[in-house]
Amino acid sequence: MRWKQWNKKARTLLWIITLIGVLAALPLAFLRVEMEQSADTVEYVFDYRDLEEIANYQSNVSQFIDEKLLALKDAGVQSMSLYESSLRDLMQSGRLVYYSEKEMASLLSKVLDTNVNHTYVVFTGEHEAEMIKPIIEREYERQGVNVTDWTYEGKPALIIEEAVNAATLKTLDFDPIAVEKLSSYGFQIIARFSDRVQPYNMEMAEQQIKRLSEYGVTRIIFDGSKAKGATDQAELKSLNHFGALLKQHGMGVAAIENLKVPQAGMSTLSYLLDYDVVRLYSLSENDSFTMTAEGMTDRFKLAAKDRNIRMFFLNVGIKANGNTGVLEHSADKLIETLSGEEGVIAQMEKAGYPDGMASAFQYENPSWTKLVRMIVALAAVAFITLLVGAFLPGTEIIVFVLGLLGSAGLYVLNSSLMEQALALGAAISGPTLGVIWMLNRIYSRTIGERRMLGNTNWTLSGTTPIHDGTVETDRWIFPELPLSRRLGLTLNWFIVGTIITLCAVPIVFGLLFNITYSLVIEQFRGVSLLHLGPIALVAIYVLLYRGQGAKGSITRLWKLLMTPISLLWVVVAVIVAAVGAYYLSRTGNSGQVSAIEMMIRQWLETTVGVRPRFKEFMLGHPPLILGLFLALRYRASWLLLIVGTLGQLTMVSTFTHIHTPIMMSTLRTLLGLGIGIIFGLVLIAIWTVLEGVWRKWVWPKLQQRFE
Repeated sequence: MRWKQWNKKARTLLWIITLIGVLAALPLAFLRVEMEQSADTVEYVFDYRDLEEIANYQSNVSQFIDEKLLALKDAGVQSMSLYESSLRDLMQSGRLVYYSEKEMASLLSKVLDTNVNHTYVVFTGEHEAEMIKPIIEREYERQGVNVTDWTYEGKPALIIEEAVNAATLKTLDFDPIAVEKLSSYGFQIIARFSDRVQPYNMEMAEQQIKRLSEYGVTRIIFDGSKAKGATDQAELKSLNHFGALLKQHGMGVAAIENLKVPQAGMSTLSYLLDYDVVRLYSLSENDSFTMTAEGMTDRFKLAAKDRNIRMFFLNVGIKANGNTGVLEHSADKLIETLSGEEGVIAQMEKAGYPDGMASAFQYENPSWTKLVRMIVALAAVAFITLLVGAFLPGTEIIVFVLGLLGSAGLYVLNSSLMEQALALGAAISGPTLGVIWMLNRIYSRTIGERRMLGNTNWTLSGTTPIHDGTVETDRWIFPELPLSRRLGLTLNWFIVGTIITLCAVPIVFGLLFNITYSLVIEQFRGVSLLHLGPIALVAIYVLLYRGQGAKGSITRLWKLLMTPISLLWVVVAVIVAAVGAYYLSRTGNSGQVSAIEMMIRQWLETTVGVRPRFKEFMLGHPPLILGLFLALRYRASWLLLIVGTLGQLTMVSTFTHIHTPIMMSTLRTLLGLGIGIIFGLVLIAIWTVLEGVWRKWVWPKLQQRFE
């Protein structure tokens, strides 16, 4: 008995600790808002390699490139991306032509020497040879391949003593002629480094960064699956060296959004650069063909507003049109889409995102935030303990102590993993505890001590389904309350339960208060578990718990296990599994949505400016409100609270997207609550009307027919 009393007092203390943690996290929200408002400028980066590729299909290559560069400049594009080169790239750029041994033998009208297999490079002019020859010689000789001077028909040339298939795989330095050309047009150059030059060469990297710095390069993007230096980090500390170089010359990096696998080394490099990182969205070649100015503006605006994207990478392409028999490219369409008062760049500026050079967010991490985050972590342990105690009463003290010890141990091993684990636990606890609180209010007024006793005016069976004085009966219909009373209790319970749910929000963003989450270098983990956990736990509570503790739930579980399985059960299980699979397919960034939902989303985005979560205001809050209204009358309606848990957990899920501005998430949640309550009240009104029609006309006629 004394142990139960201690745990009862412990529950009160745990709620106090949770509320202290919630309040302590609020100053962190203000710091995050300041950080998210520190950089609004967006940068449009055009892929210069795409332009060169398209130009090679034109009758006048140089003229085409010059015209499009001027048009892009006039449209508002200020930056060009430039990749490291290769023999293929340099030939496409018109700097040189390379030949295999067999091709050169044919050109020279000689018999092929089968004992030799070299690559022959012929420069298109003296200037090209002067600028390009050194970068070819430097890289091939570094890799142990002999390169000798040669002349072909009076033009400077080189002989690379390696087969052409191998020679063309080598990654060379940036094309210096392209660098000069783009600089002369006034474009900011965004260098695209790869980690294909192996092993990492410190001297070469220093020379590259120094030359690029002289041309005003301030930001780079990595090409491929790795940041430069990632491969040799363990042996050569190459990432540390490259990061120091970038920091010395004032260069930052861009993190590409929605990669299947994050680029290796980005986390380490970002830390070394003090998180001089901007997030980048890449427009695909296909989108450059198909998207309208309005569609592209909406997409870019959503990316900038909802995901803190500050750099847009523009790709174009070329394809054959079988109907017209011509090659079509998307450069002109993209330029037209970007240009003018109704173009993407002008519309983005009107939305508060001016065109310019993207800059990293300015963030503060004062010393007091460490203490605050410790308090928030303590609150998370308390919140999770309350959830466990809801299912296993009397274990609160033990669970809390074990939670503290486990969190401390995990912090020593991996502090980031500890934060993410506690954030996930708190995110699951919030909506689950919120709905369980609502269920307990229902239990107390239907099968508990505060239940209503007495006759009722109407039942489906014509009998009086009242309680018989026992603790609980299997009655499915309870005595009726006045409509105004039911409606008042419904709104009261929904609001209080929602407040309990939202206690998880400050705990989550307080634990994940780090620039790495805003830049998606690290992410909240367990999205699928968050979307399934609360629903599953609430379902267990509805089926097994009746406010009588764990002992009664074990009895009900045993009774359920002993119940014979019918065909109906199998059908229901299949349906539930199908619905669950569809539900999970919609979670995360790759979730699929219907065309109707996309139309509703688009309408809300354009009319309101903030798009609330569809799962909240349509699929979550209305069923929960209707379920609360019906729960005091019909036991079967308790199942609606399981469905309504979706709206509660989605509110918390919104704030786990740390890369979304916190003000945007707040407005989205409040708007979803407002619309959801309205829709819920509409459902109640419809039910009330239909129920009245059933009672007054349908049910009496059915009784007369069967009498």
